[in-house]
Amino acid sequence: MHEEVARGRARLASLIAGDADGHDLLMRYDRWAPDLWAGLAEVYAAADVLPAVVDVIAAVHQQRPSPLRERDRERLLRPDWFQDEHAVGYVAYTDLFAGDLAGVAQHIDYLTDLGVTYLHLMPLLTPRPGANDGGYAVMDYRSVRSDLGTMADLAALARSLHSAGISLTLDLVLNHVAREHVWAQKAQGGDPKYRDYFRIFDDRTVPDEYEATLPEVFPAFAPGNFTWDEDLSGWVWTTFNEWQWDLNWANPDVLVEFVDIIGFLANQGADCIRLDAIAFIWKRMGTNCQNQPEVHALTQALRAATRIMSPAVVFKAEAIVGPQDVIAYLGQGSHAGRVSDLAYHNSLMVQIWSALAARDGRLLVAALSRFDAIPATTSWATYLRCHDDIGWAIDDADAGAVGWDGFSHRSFLAEFYSGEFEGSFAAGAHFQSNPLTGDRRTSGTAASLAGVETALHSGDAATLSTAIERLICAYAMVFGFGGLPLIYMGDEWGLLNDEGYLADPAKAGDNRWMHRPAMDWDTVSHPVIGSMSARINAAVRDLIRARHHLPALHANVSTECRVTDDPAVLVFRRRHPAGTLIEVYNLSESTRVVWPGDLAPLASGSLHEHISDTTMVIDGPTQLPPYAAWWLTSA
Repeated sequence: MHEEVARGRARLASLIAGDADGHDLLMRYDRWAPDLWAGLAEVYAAADVLPAVVDVIAAVHQQRPSPLRERDRERLLRPDWFQDEHAVGYVAYTDLFAGDLAGVAQHIDYLTDLGVTYLHLMPLLTPRPGANDGGYAVMDYRSVRSDLGTMADLAALARSLHSAGISLTLDLVLNHVAREHVWAQKAQGGDPKYRDYFRIFDDRTVPDEYEATLPEVFPAFAPGNFTWDEDLSGWVWTTFNEWQWDLNWANPDVLVEFVDIIGFLANQGADCIRLDAIAFIWKRMGTNCQNQPEVHALTQALRAATRIMSPAVVFKAEAIVGPQDVIAYLGQGSHAGRVSDLAYHNSLMVQIWSALAARDGRLLVAALSRFDAIPATTSWATYLRCHDDIGWAIDDADAGAVGWDGFSHRSFLAEFYSGEFEGSFAAGAHFQSNPLTGDRRTSGTAASLAGVETALHSGDAATLSTAIERLICAYAMVFGFGGLPLIYMGDEWGLLNDEGYLADPAKAGDNRWMHRPAMDWDTVSHPVIGSMSARINAAVRDLIRARHHLPALHANVSTECRVTDDPAVLVFRRRHPAGTLIEVYNLSESTRVVWPGDLAPLASGSLHEHISDTTMVIDGPTQLPPYAAWWLTSA
């Protein structure tokens, strides 16, 4: 053991002397302290930082409630709980789902009945007043938004969720704090310690050098990456908005603060910490200041500290970056398996929507085949849509591999899903159009983008049935890809775009609120048999049921993607020791054909189709209905 790591152990032992679970903590220190030291040493003078981190670990451990210490022991025996084929995620805003935290507790039975094992409550820590980027401009990491409840309410909800077999995920914004955060206020007051928590410049010389290579995240309403602040008498780095101040992670005090915040949230019962804007936390001149190597070293240090003080907790990276960069957030090289446990598979989401618009899976196969294998202890979080817009992240090289032009295809998708393209089934809207780059992102609920809204307006029953089948085909790919599938609140009932946000001045300028409708509890309580909502809900439940019976959907197995001779017929293959799973998807509204050879290595003949829970015989050319989704194993 490194001499400084050994000193850290002795320091920890003295701080927790007499603690009933002190031996367990020291054993965890022995296991993960080398990772902690290595992560710190890549960025800082580790010997100077480790004692402060050890002090936080000891304090968090001593404050950790007994039930959560027991949960730590259980999770150490089941470290793959988030990879399991029974794992199903649900994502919701607390107020839109149930009003407040007490309301969420009243709907736990709904979640368990649906089959949910993982609940992500969108930003609920106290944000700045007024505009706050949907809660991502945090003013206080240790309190809950007052209209939602209190931190005691959150801890009580976590206990109730745990009793029901549901894990709780909370957002932690790492890149920035609100201008009103106490750190920012102290910096404005001239405190040199807290001025060093931010990147502040006296004039535009250095900011302009950085701007030469920096993109704009919100060009329409937050151009540029620096803001002049009179109280600071300087330019402060503001990647996202003028009231979201980027933190200076080159200052080790910032890391120590976040170890303490993570420990605090873990002690309220959080099981997963979503690391928001993780890609942006390290700044380097001459780059786009995203995905820098130090990001992964810092994440390793944070994860190792968390494993020592609260090992029931996992990390999820919110890294919406290209295929060449995203794998690193699950770990590559010396960081393999030592950083985040989960990462969003943004490319899968984009490629599913692309394949449905083009009725062609070749680009999906080209894009996803480029991904390296992820560490066996990690998992993708798969999703069809989220609270955010959809950015059409189509790589030019991937498009070129199938004979398409990347710029043209991105433009096609933006026009298609806004409903502007002739013959489009979608009812979305452009978000953050950038005339300089041609970039246009898209807002809209899953049902509206899949054509349900358009079909309802047409009044045509056949068109509606096709739209429902399209939506379920898309969700089947999300559930069948492997990893942790996430349902965005209301998608299980086909909630449509809601223009009601326009009446709220705080939301009217951000059309992403159109795809954040409130939960329709009237429909949930009184579903109409045969209605659009009831049909979608039944189909989603079939996917969840089928998933539970398929060990091949455990996240430690990778998915192989290909198309048949017909580019509208997409095949996923998952080879697992418990048996191979072959998934077949029709990406079009017309009947296609599947041949026995398309299902290799499954033998032709009788096969079990798990979504419908039926046996089918495929010993020759077999019709594949429009938007069919088949999950097949040997009968």
